[in-house]
Amino acid sequence: MITPAIWVGLLGAAAHLPGLGALGQPAAAPRSRTFVLASTATVPVPPAGTKTLDLWLPLPHPDANQDIRDLKIESPVPYKIEKGAFGNQMLHLQPATVPTAPLVVKLTAQITRREHLNLRANAPTAKPAKEKTDPDLARWLAPDRLVPLDPHIHEQAEEVVAKANAKTPLEKARAIYEHVVSTVKYDKTGQGWGRGDIYYACDARRGNCTDFHAIVIGYCRSLGIPARFSIGLPLPAERGHGEIKGYHCWAEFFTPETGWVPVDASEAAKNPDKRAYFFGAHDENRVEFTRGRDIELTPKQAGPPLNYFVYPYAEADGQPLEVARKYEYSDITAQ
Repeated sequence: MITPAIWVGLLGAAAHLPGLGALGQPAAAPRSRTFVLASTATVPVPPAGTKTLDLWLPLPHPDANQDIRDLKIESPVPYKIEKGAFGNQMLHLQPATVPTAPLVVKLTAQITRREHLNLRANAPTAKPAKEKTDPDLARWLAPDRLVPLDPHIHEQAEEVVAKANAKTPLEKARAIYEHVVSTVKYDKTGQGWGRGDIYYACDARRGNCTDFHAIVIGYCRSLGIPARFSIGLPLPAERGHGEIKGYHCWAEFFTPETGWVPVDASEAAKNPDKRAYFFGAHDENRVEFTRGRDIELTPKQAGPPLNYFVYPYAEADGQPLEVARKYEYSDITAQ
């Protein structure tokens, strides 16, 4: 049952969403952004005696929110484009002979990224959209290595939704989002942040986007609400040209009434005036590379599953090898 207070809050949030008119009715098409993304990976010369070298690079994949065109790959050695789980794509290279000079691989692509809006997140009376059943829905209810779903996490999640008097899955997800945005600080100082370790994030109450969304995803899953993790690169809102220094990640949760709902708790914490917006929206200033955590590459890496896969990853005789990377963007349209 939706209480009057929750109802007012939902409608109030809807009224602040870009592209919405009165009572959450669509007023404009989602924003979009088209740009060229160039990424360069430089693999150092492996240790003497190395017999095999493998390099994997995540590729931005096409989906409902982004189009990928004119993908160009510059590589001095043969490569394969491989498919992984959850629609992920990656480039794999294994030179026939181990290079005696740094291996440089450059990717460029034209990308159109669309604002991802789910108006039903803020307009409970809207009819659910017809969506294909996600074949991975069970996976989005399961734990990750650093996001366990033990009784302690379940108890914390129950306390959050009980305090908010949240009853439906949508109300519970909103209560979790509001709790995380209110109680976690975006702070990349000290040690421990950036791994998406739910226990670190719950205890320290600070971190970056991986830490924020570890709590959102873990709490949702512990209450039976499917939630999934995505990671890629952020673009500054200002159009132009520049270098992208680091990654960004975000989340979605699923209810039968709404379908998949995008949320970005860390951006909301950094931009309090967009707190309502980022419950039900991802802006167009990003590009997604991969979905999910505990990633097994294709072909499978010798090391353990990757916590997340956003940067190039290399192994020399099965041992991780640090790879230098650079990302640049150039807007070609301003919309």
